[in-house]
Amino acid sequence: MARFSFRLPDIGEGISEAEIVAWHVGVGDRVEEDGRLADMMTDKATVEMESPVAGTVVELAGEPGDQVAIGATLVVIETAEEVVQPAEPERVEAENPGLEEVAIPPRERGGVLASPAVRARAADLGIDLSAVHHDGPHIRHADLDAYLRYGSAQGYRAPNASRTRPDETVKVIGMRRRIAENMAAAKRHIPHFTYVEEIDVTAMEAMRADLNAGRGSRPKLTMLPLLIVAICRTLPDFPMLNARYDDEAGVVTRFGRVHLGMAAQTDAGLMVPVIRDAQDLNPWQLATEIVRLAEAARTGKATSEELSGGTITVTSLGPLGGIATTPVINRPEVAIIGPNRIVERPVFRARAGGGEEIVKAKCMNLSISCDHRVVDGHDAASYVQALKRLIETPVLLFAD
Repeated sequence: MARFSFRLPDIGEGISEAEIVAWHVGVGDRVEEDGRLADMMTDKATVEMESPVAGTVVELAGEPGDQVAIGATLVVIETAEEVVQPAEPERVEAENPGLEEVAIPPRERGGVLASPAVRARAADLGIDLSAVHHDGPHIRHADLDAYLRYGSAQGYRAPNASRTRPDETVKVIGMRRRIAENMAAAKRHIPHFTYVEEIDVTAMEAMRADLNAGRGSRPKLTMLPLLIVAICRTLPDFPMLNARYDDEAGVVTRFGRVHLGMAAQTDAGLMVPVIRDAQDLNPWQLATEIVRLAEAARTGKATSEELSGGTITVTSLGPLGGIATTPVINRPEVAIIGPNRIVERPVFRARAGGGEEIVKAKCMNLSISCDHRVVDGHDAASYVQALKRLIETPVLLFAD
Protein backbone atom coordinates (compact mmCIF):
# COMPACT_ATOMS: atom_id res chain seq x y z
CA MET A 1 0.00 0.00 0.00
CA ALA A 2 1.09 3.60 -0.65
CA ARG A 3 -0.17 7.04 0.21
CA PHE A 4 -0.99 9.79 -2.28
CA SER A 5 -1.30 13.41 -1.12
CA PHE A 6 -3.75 15.41 -3.21
CA ARG A 7 -2.63 19.03 -3.02
CA LEU A 8 -5.00 21.93 -3.64
CA PRO A 9 -4.37 23.07 -7.23
CA ASP A 10 -3.74 26.64 -8.34
CA ILE A 11 -7.27 27.70 -9.32
CA GLY A 12 -5.89 30.41 -11.56
CA GLU A 13 -7.15 33.65 -10.02
CA GLY A 14 -4.00 34.78 -8.25
CA ILE A 15 -5.41 33.59 -4.93
CA SER A 16 -3.40 32.07 -2.10
CA GLU A 17 -6.10 29.97 -0.45
CA ALA A 18 -9.61 28.61 -0.92
CA GLU A 19 -12.45 27.72 1.43
CA ILE A 20 -13.79 24.21 1.92
CA VAL A 21 -17.48 24.46 1.05
CA ALA A 22 -18.41 20.77 1.19
CA TRP A 23 -16.82 17.35 1.47
CA HIS A 24 -18.05 14.53 -0.75
CA VAL A 25 -15.92 11.95 1.09
CA GLY A 26 -15.01 11.10 4.68
CA VAL A 27 -12.12 9.33 6.34
CA GLY A 28 -12.39 5.62 5.57
CA ASP A 29 -14.44 6.14 2.41
CA ARG A 30 -13.49 4.46 -0.83
CA VAL A 31 -12.99 6.94 -3.68
CA GLU A 32 -12.64 5.99 -7.31
CA GLU A 33 -10.50 7.68 -9.91
CA ASP A 34 -12.42 10.77 -11.11
CA GLY A 35 -14.58 10.59 -7.96
CA ARG A 36 -15.66 13.79 -6.21
CA LEU A 37 -13.60 14.92 -3.22
CA ALA A 38 -14.66 18.43 -2.23
CA ASP A 39 -16.11 21.75 -3.36
CA MET A 40 -13.63 24.62 -2.89
CA MET A 41 -14.51 28.30 -3.11
CA THR A 42 -12.47 31.40 -3.89
CA ASP A 43 -13.81 34.95 -3.67
CA LYS A 44 -15.90 34.42 -6.81
CA ALA A 45 -15.89 30.82 -7.98
CA THR A 46 -16.73 27.39 -6.61
CA VAL A 47 -14.61 24.58 -8.05
CA GLU A 48 -15.21 20.85 -7.66
CA MET A 49 -12.13 18.82 -6.82
CA GLU A 50 -11.89 15.26 -8.20
CA SER A 51 -9.53 12.49 -7.24
CA PRO A 52 -6.83 11.58 -9.76
CA VAL A 53 -6.41 8.17 -8.11
CA ALA A 54 -8.50 5.38 -6.62
CA GLY A 55 -8.11 4.34 -3.02
CA THR A 56 -9.22 4.90 0.57
CA VAL A 57 -9.38 8.34 2.18
CA VAL A 58 -7.19 8.45 5.30
CA GLU A 59 -6.86 12.20 5.99
CA LEU A 60 -8.87 15.38 5.29
CA ALA A 61 -7.49 18.91 5.58
CA GLY A 62 -10.31 20.41 7.64
CA GLU A 63 -14.02 21.08 7.94
CA PRO A 64 -16.41 23.12 5.76
CA GLY A 65 -15.62 26.77 6.30
CA ASP A 66 -11.88 26.20 6.82
CA GLN A 67 -9.31 27.79 4.49
CA VAL A 68 -6.69 25.68 2.70
CA ALA A 69 -3.57 27.21 1.11
CA ILE A 70 -2.83 26.59 -2.55
CA GLY A 71 -0.36 23.69 -2.75
CA ALA A 72 -1.26 22.38 0.71
CA THR A 73 -2.49 18.83 1.14
CA LEU A 74 -6.27 18.64 0.85
CA VAL A 75 -6.78 14.86 1.00
CA VAL A 76 -4.51 11.89 1.66
CA ILE A 77 -5.54 8.71 -0.14
CA GLU A 78 -4.20 5.23 0.48
CA THR A 79 -3.66 3.49 -2.85
CA ALA A 80 -2.96 -0.10 -3.88
CA GLU A 81 0.29 0.89 -5.57
CA GLU A 82 2.75 3.76 -5.63
CA VAL A 83 1.55 6.86 -7.49
CA VAL A 84 3.93 9.53 -8.72
CA GLN A 85 3.25 12.78 -6.91
CA PRO A 86 2.99 15.85 -9.17
CA ALA A 87 5.90 18.25 -8.74
CA GLU A 88 3.66 21.31 -8.88
CA PRO A 89 -0.08 21.66 -8.31
CA GLU A 90 -2.03 21.44 -11.54
CA ARG A 91 -3.73 24.59 -12.63
CA VAL A 92 -7.52 24.40 -12.74
CA GLU A 93 -9.19 27.06 -14.85
CA ALA A 94 -11.94 28.82 -12.86
CA GLU A 95 -13.55 30.67 -15.74
CA ASN A 96 -16.15 27.91 -15.41
CA PRO A 97 -16.96 27.66 -11.67
CA GLY A 98 -17.84 24.09 -10.84
CA LEU A 99 -15.35 22.84 -13.46
CA GLU A 100 -14.41 19.18 -13.18
CA GLU A 101 -11.01 17.88 -14.24
CA VAL A 102 -11.65 14.44 -15.75
CA ALA A 103 -8.75 12.14 -14.91
CA ILE A 104 -9.82 9.47 -17.33
CA PRO A 105 -11.77 9.98 -20.56
CA PRO A 106 -15.57 9.86 -20.14
CA ARG A 107 -17.12 6.77 -21.64
CA GLU A 108 -20.03 6.73 -24.06
CA ARG A 109 -22.84 4.33 -23.36
CA GLY A 110 -26.30 4.54 -24.88
CA GLY A 111 -25.33 7.70 -26.76
CA VAL A 112 -24.44 9.58 -23.53
CA LEU A 113 -20.92 10.63 -22.52
CA ALA A 114 -20.18 10.46 -18.79
CA SER A 115 -17.33 9.39 -16.55
CA PRO A 116 -17.61 6.18 -14.48
CA ALA A 117 -18.06 8.20 -11.28
CA VAL A 118 -20.92 10.18 -12.79
CA ARG A 119 -22.56 6.99 -14.09
CA ALA A 120 -22.24 5.30 -10.70
CA ARG A 121 -23.78 8.28 -8.90
CA ALA A 122 -26.63 8.49 -11.42
CA ALA A 123 -27.31 4.78 -10.96
CA ASP A 124 -27.43 5.17 -7.17
CA LEU A 125 -29.94 8.03 -7.54
CA GLY A 126 -32.02 6.21 -10.14
CA ILE A 127 -31.43 8.94 -12.73
CA ASP A 128 -31.65 8.19 -16.44
CA LEU A 129 -28.66 10.02 -17.92
CA SER A 130 -30.44 10.50 -21.23
CA ALA A 131 -32.91 12.80 -19.42
CA VAL A 132 -30.17 15.04 -17.94
CA HIS A 133 -29.56 18.35 -19.72
CA HIS A 134 -25.90 19.28 -20.16
CA ASP A 135 -24.15 22.08 -22.05
CA GLY A 136 -20.70 20.50 -22.43
CA PRO A 137 -19.57 17.44 -24.38
CA HIS A 138 -20.26 15.10 -21.45
CA ILE A 139 -22.46 14.93 -18.37
CA ARG A 140 -20.77 16.15 -15.19
CA HIS A 141 -21.62 15.96 -11.49
CA ALA A 142 -22.82 19.57 -11.67
CA ASP A 143 -25.38 18.51 -14.30
CA LEU A 144 -26.67 15.83 -11.93
CA ASP A 145 -26.89 18.44 -9.16
CA ALA A 146 -28.93 20.70 -11.44
CA TYR A 147 -31.21 17.79 -12.37
CA LEU A 148 -31.82 17.03 -8.70
CA ARG A 149 -32.65 20.70 -8.03
CA TYR A 150 -34.98 21.21 -10.96
CA GLY A 151 -35.96 17.69 -11.99
CA SER A 152 -38.96 17.57 -9.63
CA ALA A 153 -40.59 20.21 -11.80
CA GLN A 154 -40.38 17.67 -14.63
CA GLY A 155 -42.02 14.92 -12.58
CA TYR A 156 -38.84 13.49 -11.04
CA ARG A 157 -38.84 12.53 -7.38
CA ALA A 158 -35.83 11.05 -5.63
CA PRO A 159 -36.29 7.49 -4.33
CA ASN A 160 -38.05 7.29 -0.95
CA ALA A 161 -38.52 11.07 -0.89
CA SER A 162 -40.72 12.40 1.91
CA ARG A 163 -42.93 15.47 1.85
CA THR A 164 -41.94 16.37 5.41
CA ARG A 165 -38.56 17.68 6.46
CA PRO A 166 -36.85 17.64 9.86
CA ASP A 167 -35.37 20.77 11.41
CA GLU A 168 -31.81 21.39 10.39
CA THR A 169 -28.89 23.60 11.35
CA VAL A 170 -27.07 25.03 8.35
CA LYS A 171 -23.54 26.35 8.70
CA VAL A 172 -23.12 29.66 6.92
CA ILE A 173 -20.19 29.03 4.58
CA GLY A 174 -19.17 29.54 0.98
CA MET A 175 -21.09 32.06 -1.12
CA ARG A 176 -23.72 32.61 1.59
CA ARG A 177 -20.99 33.59 4.06
CA ARG A 178 -19.43 35.97 1.51
CA ILE A 179 -22.81 37.60 0.96
CA ALA A 180 -23.39 37.91 4.70
CA GLU A 181 -19.98 39.48 5.24
CA ASN A 182 -20.39 41.92 2.33
CA MET A 183 -23.88 43.00 3.39
CA ALA A 184 -22.81 43.47 6.99
CA ALA A 185 -19.77 45.51 5.93
CA ALA A 186 -21.93 47.67 3.66
CA LYS A 187 -24.43 48.47 6.40
CA ARG A 188 -21.69 48.91 9.01
CA HIS A 189 -19.53 51.29 6.98
CA ILE A 190 -22.01 53.12 4.75
CA PRO A 191 -24.57 55.63 6.06
CA HIS A 192 -27.41 54.71 3.69
CA PHE A 193 -30.31 56.88 2.71
CA THR A 194 -33.06 55.87 0.27
CA TYR A 195 -35.14 58.12 -1.97
CA VAL A 196 -38.29 56.79 -3.70
CA GLU A 197 -40.20 58.41 -6.57
CA GLU A 198 -43.25 57.33 -8.56
CA ILE A 199 -42.77 57.24 -12.34
CA ASP A 200 -45.44 56.94 -15.03
CA VAL A 201 -44.14 54.25 -17.41
CA THR A 202 -47.25 54.10 -19.63
CA ALA A 203 -45.49 55.63 -22.64
CA MET A 204 -42.37 53.51 -22.15
CA GLU A 205 -44.42 50.32 -21.91
CA ALA A 206 -46.29 51.24 -25.10
CA MET A 207 -43.01 51.94 -26.88
CA ARG A 208 -41.56 48.67 -25.60
CA ALA A 209 -44.54 46.77 -27.01
CA ASP A 210 -44.05 48.45 -30.41
CA LEU A 211 -40.32 47.68 -30.40
CA ASN A 212 -40.97 44.04 -29.58
CA ALA A 213 -43.63 43.74 -32.28
CA GLY A 214 -41.08 44.72 -34.92
CA ARG A 215 -37.94 43.29 -33.39
CA GLY A 216 -37.35 40.61 -36.04
CA SER A 217 -34.47 38.38 -34.93
CA ARG A 218 -33.44 40.74 -32.15
CA PRO A 219 -34.05 39.72 -28.51
CA LYS A 220 -37.29 40.59 -26.75
CA LEU A 221 -37.02 43.72 -24.64
CA THR A 222 -38.03 43.85 -20.99
CA MET A 223 -38.21 47.08 -19.01
CA LEU A 224 -34.65 46.63 -17.67
CA PRO A 225 -32.65 47.37 -20.88
CA LEU A 226 -34.64 50.57 -21.45
CA LEU A 227 -34.13 51.60 -17.83
CA ILE A 228 -30.38 51.01 -18.16
CA VAL A 229 -30.27 53.22 -21.26
CA ALA A 230 -32.01 55.95 -19.26
CA ILE A 231 -29.59 55.50 -16.35
CA CYS A 232 -26.57 55.79 -18.63
CA ARG A 233 -28.01 58.87 -20.39
CA THR A 234 -28.50 60.76 -17.12
CA LEU A 235 -25.35 59.77 -15.21
CA PRO A 236 -22.93 62.15 -17.00
CA ASP A 237 -24.67 65.08 -15.28
CA PHE A 238 -24.41 63.36 -11.89
CA PRO A 239 -20.86 61.91 -11.75
CA MET A 240 -20.98 61.59 -7.96
CA LEU A 241 -23.36 58.63 -8.38
CA ASN A 242 -21.24 56.63 -10.85
CA ALA A 243 -18.38 56.31 -8.39
CA ARG A 244 -16.54 54.18 -5.85
CA TYR A 245 -15.40 55.34 -2.40
CA ASP A 246 -12.19 54.03 -0.89
CA ASP A 247 -12.92 55.00 2.72
CA GLU A 248 -9.53 53.80 3.97
CA ALA A 249 -7.63 56.05 1.54
CA GLY A 250 -10.27 58.80 1.69
CA VAL A 251 -10.55 58.88 -2.12
CA VAL A 252 -13.64 58.97 -4.35
CA THR A 253 -13.15 57.84 -7.94
CA ARG A 254 -15.75 59.15 -10.39
CA PHE A 255 -15.93 57.02 -13.52
CA GLY A 256 -16.42 58.23 -17.07
CA ARG A 257 -17.74 54.83 -18.20
CA VAL A 258 -20.66 52.90 -16.76
CA HIS A 259 -19.87 49.35 -15.67
CA LEU A 260 -23.32 48.46 -14.45
CA GLY A 261 -23.79 45.74 -11.85
CA MET A 262 -26.93 43.66 -12.24
CA ALA A 263 -28.03 41.91 -9.06
CA ALA A 264 -29.11 38.34 -9.89
CA GLN A 265 -30.57 35.70 -7.60
CA THR A 266 -29.01 32.23 -7.89
CA ASP A 267 -29.21 28.97 -5.96
CA ALA A 268 -25.92 29.93 -4.29
CA GLY A 269 -27.26 33.36 -3.29
CA LEU A 270 -27.15 36.89 -4.64
CA MET A 271 -24.52 37.56 -7.32
CA VAL A 272 -23.80 40.79 -9.21
CA PRO A 273 -22.50 40.25 -12.76
CA VAL A 274 -21.32 43.44 -14.47
CA ILE A 275 -22.35 44.82 -17.87
CA ARG A 276 -19.16 46.45 -19.16
CA ASP A 277 -19.43 49.84 -20.91
CA ALA A 278 -23.21 49.83 -20.66
CA GLN A 279 -23.27 53.41 -21.98
CA ASP A 280 -22.20 52.14 -25.44
CA LEU A 281 -24.88 49.44 -25.79
CA ASN A 282 -28.31 49.83 -27.38
CA PRO A 283 -31.40 48.22 -25.77
CA TRP A 284 -31.13 45.00 -27.78
CA GLN A 285 -27.43 44.61 -27.01
CA LEU A 286 -28.22 45.19 -23.35
CA ALA A 287 -31.02 42.61 -23.47
CA THR A 288 -28.62 40.04 -24.92
CA GLU A 289 -25.98 40.78 -22.29
CA ILE A 290 -28.52 40.67 -19.45
CA VAL A 291 -29.68 37.20 -20.48
CA ARG A 292 -26.11 35.96 -20.96
CA LEU A 293 -24.83 37.22 -17.61
CA ALA A 294 -27.92 36.09 -15.68
CA GLU A 295 -27.55 32.57 -17.10
CA ALA A 296 -23.83 32.54 -16.34
CA ALA A 297 -24.51 33.55 -12.74
CA ARG A 298 -27.37 31.08 -12.32
CA THR A 299 -25.35 28.14 -13.64
CA GLY A 300 -22.16 29.09 -11.79
CA LYS A 301 -20.23 29.87 -14.98
CA ALA A 302 -19.68 33.61 -14.47
CA THR A 303 -15.98 34.53 -14.44
CA SER A 304 -14.27 36.64 -11.78
CA GLU A 305 -14.01 39.51 -14.28
CA GLU A 306 -17.74 39.33 -14.94
CA LEU A 307 -18.44 39.53 -11.20
CA SER A 308 -16.27 42.52 -10.33
CA GLY A 309 -15.48 46.11 -11.28
CA GLY A 310 -18.97 47.61 -11.17
CA THR A 311 -19.44 51.37 -10.79
CA ILE A 312 -23.20 51.42 -10.01
CA THR A 313 -25.75 48.64 -9.54
CA VAL A 314 -29.36 47.97 -10.48
CA THR A 315 -31.36 45.48 -8.44
CA SER A 316 -34.80 44.31 -9.48
CA LEU A 317 -37.13 41.61 -8.22
CA GLY A 318 -39.21 41.73 -11.40
CA PRO A 319 -42.89 40.93 -10.74
CA LEU A 320 -42.03 40.45 -7.04
CA GLY A 321 -40.73 44.01 -6.86
CA GLY A 322 -43.18 45.24 -4.24
CA ILE A 323 -44.27 48.81 -3.67
CA ALA A 324 -40.86 50.15 -2.64
CA THR A 325 -37.46 48.80 -1.67
CA THR A 326 -34.47 50.06 0.31
CA PRO A 327 -31.61 48.29 -1.49
CA VAL A 328 -28.23 47.82 0.19
CA ILE A 329 -25.31 49.45 -1.63
CA ASN A 330 -22.78 47.16 -3.29
CA ARG A 331 -19.69 48.47 -1.49
CA PRO A 332 -17.43 50.26 -2.52
CA GLU A 333 -19.96 51.70 -4.98
CA VAL A 334 -21.95 54.66 -3.69
CA ALA A 335 -25.38 54.14 -5.26
CA ILE A 336 -27.81 51.35 -6.14
CA ILE A 337 -31.06 51.72 -8.09
CA GLY A 338 -34.10 49.53 -7.50
CA PRO A 339 -37.08 49.57 -9.89
CA ASN A 340 -40.23 48.17 -8.30
CA ARG A 341 -43.34 46.44 -9.61
CA ILE A 342 -45.39 48.14 -12.32
CA VAL A 343 -49.04 48.59 -11.32
CA GLU A 344 -52.04 50.27 -12.96
CA ARG A 345 -53.39 53.30 -11.10
CA PRO A 346 -55.88 56.10 -11.81
CA VAL A 347 -54.08 59.40 -12.44
CA PHE A 348 -55.10 62.94 -13.39
CA ARG A 349 -54.09 64.06 -16.88
CA ALA A 350 -54.57 67.40 -18.60
CA ARG A 351 -57.12 67.45 -21.42
CA ALA A 352 -56.09 68.91 -24.77
CA GLY A 353 -58.90 71.46 -24.56
CA GLY A 354 -58.24 72.33 -20.94
CA GLY A 355 -59.15 70.84 -17.61
CA GLU A 356 -58.25 67.38 -16.32
CA GLU A 357 -59.48 63.83 -16.66
CA ILE A 358 -58.85 60.62 -14.75
CA VAL A 359 -57.13 57.94 -16.83
CA LYS A 360 -55.57 54.54 -16.17
CA ALA A 361 -51.78 54.66 -16.11
CA LYS A 362 -48.96 52.20 -15.56
CA CYS A 363 -46.85 53.42 -12.66
CA MET A 364 -43.65 52.22 -11.03
CA ASN A 365 -41.89 53.35 -7.89
CA LEU A 366 -38.16 53.76 -8.34
CA SER A 367 -35.84 53.51 -5.32
CA ILE A 368 -32.27 54.70 -5.03
CA SER A 369 -30.00 54.13 -2.04
CA CYS A 370 -26.90 56.30 -1.72
CA ASP A 371 -23.82 56.65 0.43
CA HIS A 372 -24.46 59.86 2.36
CA ARG A 373 -20.72 60.42 2.82
CA VAL A 374 -20.42 60.99 -0.93
CA VAL A 375 -23.91 61.77 -2.25
CA ASP A 376 -26.15 64.52 -0.86
CA GLY A 377 -29.90 64.03 -0.69
CA HIS A 378 -30.45 66.90 -3.13
CA ASP A 379 -28.19 65.25 -5.70
CA ALA A 380 -29.96 61.90 -5.40
CA ALA A 381 -33.39 63.50 -5.73
CA SER A 382 -32.26 65.62 -8.68
CA TYR A 383 -30.87 62.56 -10.43
CA VAL A 384 -34.08 60.57 -10.01
CA GLN A 385 -36.11 63.52 -11.29
CA ALA A 386 -33.89 63.66 -14.39
CA LEU A 387 -34.35 59.92 -14.80
CA LYS A 388 -38.11 60.33 -14.37
CA ARG A 389 -38.30 62.94 -17.14
CA LEU A 390 -36.43 60.68 -19.54
CA ILE A 391 -38.48 57.57 -18.73
CA GLU A 392 -41.78 59.42 -19.04
CA THR A 393 -40.70 60.76 -22.45
CA PRO A 394 -39.05 57.58 -23.78
CA VAL A 395 -38.53 58.84 -27.32
CA LEU A 396 -35.59 60.77 -25.86
CA LEU A 397 -33.81 57.45 -25.22
CA PHE A 398 -33.12 57.24 -28.94
CA ALA A 399 -32.30 60.92 -29.50
CA ASP A 400 -28.69 61.92 -30.08
